Amino acid sequence: MNTSIWVDYLDREFLDTTFKEWVKSGLVNGLTSNPAIFANALKKDIYKDDFEKLKGKSPKEIYEEIAIKDIQKACDILENCYDEGNDGYASIEVDPRLINDEKGTIDEALRLVDKIQRDNLMIKIPANEAGVKAIEELAKKGININATLVFSPNQAIQVTEAMGKGAKVDGVISVFVSRFDRKLNPLLKEKNLACDRIGFFNAIKIYNQIEELKMPNIRTLFASTGVKQDYLSKDYYVENLYLPHSVLTLPLDVIEAIKNKEIDESFHFQTKHIDGFFSFLTPAGINMQKIYQDLFNEGVEAFEEAFESMLDSIKAKNVK
Repeated sequence: MNTSIWVDYLDREFLDTTFKEWVKSGLVNGLTSNPAIFANALKKDIYKDDFEKLKGKSPKEIYEEIAIKDIQKACDILENCYDEGNDGYASIEVDPRLINDEKGTIDEALRLVDKIQRDNLMIKIPANEAGVKAIEELAKKGININATLVFSPNQAIQVTEAMGKGAKVDGVISVFVSRFDRKLNPLLKEKNLACDRIGFFNAIKIYNQIEELKMPNIRTLFASTGVKQDYLSKDYYVENLYLPHSVLTLPLDVIEAIKNKEIDESFHFQTKHIDGFFSFLTPAGINMQKIYQDLFNEGVEAFEEAFESMLDSIKAKNVK
């Protein structure tokens, strides 16, 4: 299977216009969302009528009704891709405040599946201990899963094995990329080590591990692919992570940068070469296990804050 391009963005106006065009032209064949994406989308005037109609409901009920409507729309636009076996998935994430609640995660996932009623839906669940257990249970129930906030090879193996216990579910492992470089570049520069490499090296190492498990229905999804450094080209991570049997989920500016380009398959680094580069990190004072945990914690915190902020803004619209 070739490399897939999914959109890492959503709002209703975008779905009705640009997204439809991109899907029709074959540029993209999937969509991912997260709490931060919905928090930004709901600031737009296009949702004014929804807020009016839903007055009196709780902020979370209002968010959910709007999110469900938008994800259903995305799934419907992608239906032809799905029917042709060309991905066609749209992902929605469970409430990030359920991060350590296995039962709450399972219950919410089942409720969303029941309400959205689309075969090409993926439920997005963070890859911590509670999440891995929830993923296993949901996979056994035949639910397609997007395991998110994956930073370490260990996380990736755990969630891949958990998904593998399901009956032919499709799954993606969302490996975050650019956050490594943003966090570590200052230290790497100080130690005269190459910058802007750890993100995609770590991602390829995880990709290699997942491919070795030979599970055709489970793929690496490269996430957090927007560049954080002005001197890098917008498609820097695309150029380095365009690998077979994988998904790149990209923000709008990166899709705009690649939409008229012919993209070549990236150089496929072997794990031994990546480990060779990583062997310089410990003497430089970089503990990758700690970095993995720190980035996971920061990711969880950012999504929780975005979600809380969104609920507060809904509340502020005179909704009880």
